Amino acid sequence: MSLEKNRRHAPRRVSVAYEEDKAWIGFYRCSGDPAVAAELIQHLDADPDLKRAHPALYLRCRQTVRRHQERQARAKRIGQFVRLAIGIAVAAPLAALRRALHLGRDIAVECLPETHAEPAVRRARRLATESEFAHQREDFASQDGSTGARQAGDANGTEESRSPKAA
Repeated sequence: MSLEKNRRHAPRRVSVAYEEDKAWIGFYRCSGDPAVAAELIQHLDADPDLKRAHPALYLRCRQTVRRHQERQARAKRIGQFVRLAIGIAVAAPLAALRRALHLGRDIAVECLPETHAEPAVRRARRLATESEFAHQREDFASQDGSTGARQAGDANGTEESRSPKAA
């Protein structure tokens, strides 16, 4: 029994050729990965003897790289289609809605009623009707003649004072 234990733990002497074969078998297993396949193709292209010694590995790597390129091209076409479809189905209607709302906003602003006159004009009209200020305006109009009359019309806010004929 002690001999069996020693044999299990004793390091086995393996030849370099066996290790190389194990490494190449590992490459065969990993050749489905596009990055590994590209590296193997580059390595095999650099050494024609290795390329002749492992033609199946070389062909499998080429096939993997070609399939990867085809997948990328297909994904690119699908992406372009999806971008186009989203642009037509979502982005274009949103842009049209935005333009319509922008134009609608301008139309709505134009449809709003006129803003009221400035508060100072309303206040001046109210003050012009009060007796104290009406008396002072008459005194001023009598001192200045025609200028006072025109200013009194301006204070009342009448249309006559705003027209070019009155000026």
